[in-house]
Amino acid sequence: MAGELSATNTRSVAPPVSAGGKLTLFLLALVIVVIAEAIGNVSIPVGAGKIVLLPLLWALLLGGALGLMSPRLPAPLRLSGALQNAAGAYLQPALLIFIAKLGLLVGGSLPKILASGWALAFQEFGHFFGTMVFGLPVALLLGIKREAIGATFSVGREPSLAIIGERYGMDSPEGRGVLAEYLTGTVFGAVFIALLAGLITSLGVFNPLALAMGAGVGSGSMMAAASGAIAAQQTPEIAKDVATFAAASNLVTTTIGTYFTLFLSLPFTIWAYGKLEPILGRNRPDAARPAVADPQAAAPAHQEVRIGLAETVLAWLLIGAYGLIGNWLTYGVVPDASVVAGMAIIIGTVLAGWGLYLLLGRRLPAVLWVSIIGMALTYPGTPYAAEIAALTGKLNFLALATPILTFAGLSVAKDVPAFRRLGWRIVVVSFMANAGTFLGAVLIAQFFMHAPLG
Repeated sequence: MAGELSATNTRSVAPPVSAGGKLTLFLLALVIVVIAEAIGNVSIPVGAGKIVLLPLLWALLLGGALGLMSPRLPAPLRLSGALQNAAGAYLQPALLIFIAKLGLLVGGSLPKILASGWALAFQEFGHFFGTMVFGLPVALLLGIKREAIGATFSVGREPSLAIIGERYGMDSPEGRGVLAEYLTGTVFGAVFIALLAGLITSLGVFNPLALAMGAGVGSGSMMAAASGAIAAQQTPEIAKDVATFAAASNLVTTTIGTYFTLFLSLPFTIWAYGKLEPILGRNRPDAARPAVADPQAAAPAHQEVRIGLAETVLAWLLIGAYGLIGNWLTYGVVPDASVVAGMAIIIGTVLAGWGLYLLLGRRLPAVLWVSIIGMALTYPGTPYAAEIAALTGKLNFLALATPILTFAGLSVAKDVPAFRRLGWRIVVVSFMANAGTFLGAVLIAQFFMHAPLG
């Protein structure tokens, strides 16, 4: 849970942040969301394809830049260390809104997923274990310690941020690892996966449909880049099938990803870290910490900001309002009564899931309960499932991701020294994790398909 302590990280409880300070934080977040959504999607041509830079990336970069420049900014714009810690505390409520939207999106697609076939089902093991198999040993050899768990248990999409944030806190080594993986994957992931998929396809070793299933890594931009590189080397008929299977695989990865990473990938990565670190990481200095004699200087304590239930509910309402603004600015959906009703359902799903989480003694993560309730509400056969899906469907999930990355950006400046020490190492590890999720799924899909090549 969020209060757990990792073996290499200690935290103290920070003094309460004033109401004025929190108001400043949310106003800064609002300004960043508006600017990021106003910039919108920016496409950069790369050969025959393109990279699409989304508002969530601008939000992350703007928030991080504001934190880094704070010492040189006027007092009203200055983001103190206390406010950066508070931003990290508000990141978890923001993530739960996204999880609720994802669950509501998934429920209606469950019958399609169940009818997908064995190859499409089992290739997911490659997606979710390939990151660790390829990435963890390299991370340990490069001197990355517990950050390696967050960086390699998945490709670091939004649900992974939620899982790590709730279990360890985003100010932990694991939190820094998953955030670094998210950032490097967002910036470089589409380019890397397109180059890799094109190279592997050109070898003529794998069935194009197996390659297409490997492209469904759980990121829309990376899936599009990889499937485009694969389809470009096929006949027009097979190219259509590549796009279809890549989309289906991405749907499966997105829908079951929360549960797979929560119950299989993360526990297995933690176990593997315990076994491999004494062997591969032996006598290697921690790349994320300075080589100093004082252990307290090497592992500084982090201050945890605690927020109460009433404050958390208010945060959900404000973050939901930011999502409505982003949905309007980028996707042209005016926040009329039906759109606001859709947001109310999403926030209600979060409240219900959080209530179950508290009622059952916090034994299972809140993300699990929130996503289960969301899926149940839109599962075919549930009363008013179609109406709920229609109302919540007016809210683009990427618009809900922008506030998440805003708070992540506002909280990240305090960890920049650790990111600098990880440097190029975390980029290499991210590439290995992305290669692992693609190749692992392709290998398993190829095995189950037993289809002739060509």
